Amino acid sequence: MANQSFPLPDVGEGLTEAEIVEWRVKPGDPVQVNQTIVEIETAKSLVELPSPWSGTVAGLLVEPGTTVEVGTPIIEITVGGAAASDGGPGSDVPAADSAGLSDSSDSEASGSVLVGYGTQEAKASGRRRRYQDGRSATSAPSPSAPSPSAPSPSAPAPSAPAPSAPVRAAQAPPAPAPAPAPTGGVVSVPAPGTNTRVLAKPPVRKLAKDLGIDLAGVHASGPGGIVTREDVLAHQAAAQPKPLATYAGDTEPWLESGAVSVDGRETRVPVKSVRKRTAEAMVASAFTAPHVTVFHTLDVTRTMELVENLKKDRDFSEVKVTPLLIAAKAVLLAIRRHPQINASWDEAAQEIVYKHYANLGIAAATPRGLVVPNIKDAHRLDLLELATAIADLTATARDGRTQPSAMTGGTFTITNVGVFGIDTGTPILNPGEAGILAFGAIRQQPWVHDGELAVRWVTQLSLSIDHRLVDGELGAKFLADVAAVLQDPARGLVWGR
Repeated sequence: MANQSFPLPDVGEGLTEAEIVEWRVKPGDPVQVNQTIVEIETAKSLVELPSPWSGTVAGLLVEPGTTVEVGTPIIEITVGGAAASDGGPGSDVPAADSAGLSDSSDSEASGSVLVGYGTQEAKASGRRRRYQDGRSATSAPSPSAPSPSAPSPSAPAPSAPAPSAPVRAAQAPPAPAPAPAPTGGVVSVPAPGTNTRVLAKPPVRKLAKDLGIDLAGVHASGPGGIVTREDVLAHQAAAQPKPLATYAGDTEPWLESGAVSVDGRETRVPVKSVRKRTAEAMVASAFTAPHVTVFHTLDVTRTMELVENLKKDRDFSEVKVTPLLIAAKAVLLAIRRHPQINASWDEAAQEIVYKHYANLGIAAATPRGLVVPNIKDAHRLDLLELATAIADLTATARDGRTQPSAMTGGTFTITNVGVFGIDTGTPILNPGEAGILAFGAIRQQPWVHDGELAVRWVTQLSLSIDHRLVDGELGAKFLADVAAVLQDPARGLVWGR
């Protein structure tokens, strides 16, 4: 028998850290190879990690909610001699190697450990918001009550005057004597940093200490200025968080793991995971690539007619058909006609990298933030295959099960702002891409069609480009081609697959 430490593996594309969301096992539990033992959250997705060995859980080394670096041991498993010798006795390396970091097809073929992907519900159940107690960093427990005849603990000890002190110092008026403490066991407690004294009975002072309340800040309503028990409890109630009526409190996913201020007016949420990665990527993109955006307003009535026809088509009965599908196909056709836009800028090598494939990214809004998974080799797919790929991509993203590898290697992105009723925007490029298309809302509007005013389906497109790679002419031609297919989808038959 031997204990093996399982270090946190890199679950994809050079990630350096992850947060432990939920343990699926506890010390003493038996585990089998490939059994899910923990759910982690990376900067890109939720990931379930399987056990690389069969044995018994000896200990959990990291608490849920903790962010740890890749390579940090997170669990110990007691395994038998045969299981421990997978890669050499006492070696921790096999644990990382057997964590199933290859894609699922390779894992199934080789019999190595698979990596699954968790759900958003599992993440939400493992987190709670926390509240600040509002206690001052300088506050301290009240000193024990002295006897009524004892000097105040804060009073300075008398000292002999210095021989060289001026005579007039001795003639200074004496300090006023403190007021006598009321009867009934009331103790005079000096307020921190002041010469005033707070009057309170020992039980009241103990209550304030237990609640973390500074008596100097409590309004005294008792006779002679005594702080009563009711005063302390009223002060505590007044300091409780008061969430805004428009908020649903702890049920809001975007407030998870946040610290609420004492007055309830603010919640501070640590920046991490998807939001942190998105912020870093967008700042890097905005201040690295010179953005230029061009716009186009167009009649998409024929696209809407095609969508309605496809919904009735038996071949498309199992997939959701939307105008986004036609827009995605139009983008792929335009990339084929203008391959220069399908490129990236390599600053280190001072090279332009032209991609001979199209990994089409689709921006998806999820409870964890905006993610942009991409469809690999989308240029090879026909319309039905593309519809299926888009449906699978969005469903997986919203469930928080997108593989990290699916969010890297994109070459062009579409963001469908129209689903929120937005007409257009100026999208920021994903790092490493030269173009991103914003697809606006489709509305019935007055439009001049065939020389007559008619009500038509109209939308707006906006294309942001990296001006280092794409000049105005290329960007305009690309956007015009996308618009041409949306105006007349039959044009796609002429331009290719």
